[in-house]
Amino acid sequence: MAQRIALHDSEGMGFPNLALMKIAAWHKSRGDTVEWFMPLSASEYDRVYSSKVFTFTPEYPYLPPHTVKGGTGYGDMGTLPDEIETMRPDYALYPGHDFALGFLTRGCIRSCTWCVVPKKEGRIRANAHIEDFMRSDTRNVVLMDNNVLAHEHGIAEIERMGGMNIRVDFNQGLDARLIADDDGIAKILARLKWYKPLRMACDTSAQMPYIERAAAKLRNHGCKPNTFFCYVLVNDIRDALERVEFLRKIKIDPFAQPYRDFSNGGAIVDPEQRKFARWVNHKAIFKTVPWEKYNR
Repeated sequence: MAQRIALHDSEGMGFPNLALMKIAAWHKSRGDTVEWFMPLSASEYDRVYSSKVFTFTPEYPYLPPHTVKGGTGYGDMGTLPDEIETMRPDYALYPGHDFALGFLTRGCIRSCTWCVVPKKEGRIRANAHIEDFMRSDTRNVVLMDNNVLAHEHGIAEIERMGGMNIRVDFNQGLDARLIADDDGIAKILARLKWYKPLRMACDTSAQMPYIERAAAKLRNHGCKPNTFFCYVLVNDIRDALERVEFLRKIKIDPFAQPYRDFSNGGAIVDPEQRKFARWVNHKAIFKTVPWEKYNR
């Protein structure tokens, strides 16, 4: 018998929730009806799913007791069952977004202390082919891989994508350390068409020389995103300022992210870090006002 299924996106239906899209697709394949959760209809649903990505997202008080909850925001480090994980996402859930979404690989070779990926996903492995989640109604593809260049499957898929009529965004960033000393990877990336900026990360000062070499190789091979972009983790302000000014010098657009201590839920952000991030990320101010003046 068909069931009535309700979905709840704890982050408020901003960026599409991939897990919910896969759950929706699986239930629809079984003949169930799927809709967004409405509190007044709570007693009428056969099953309710709630997904929460961030630990600092407030709890939603109106979910029924039998709600199936998942995601790192709920402290869930598990994965979807294979029969759901392999479903093509139900893009109809988020009609305002014109891109495909998925993972070519899962996991990472790094063990960054601030990152949940090693605990949640483990070592890197192949996950899917680009065709498994592409859409016929858009050229845009957003890849959520945490370190796609660290696996031969990811590199092979990217090489194929260079010959496709698609535009790509590596939403979580590319590992500059794997580009810096490998001309082959730089050449493969240079063949891509870009949907968003080419993203990397400069979370410690030790990554600065890799960022510089990676950007030089990519530019040398003709890589032409609309801009080069770099995530900057902010903990010590003086150290973060050094990295930000370094990126400015080599014409890479920094995006500052205050450090969040997930041992206490990640809800508390240091006010000085927040102020620094606001300065970096407000580009009109960043380009005209030095940090020393802004911080008076």
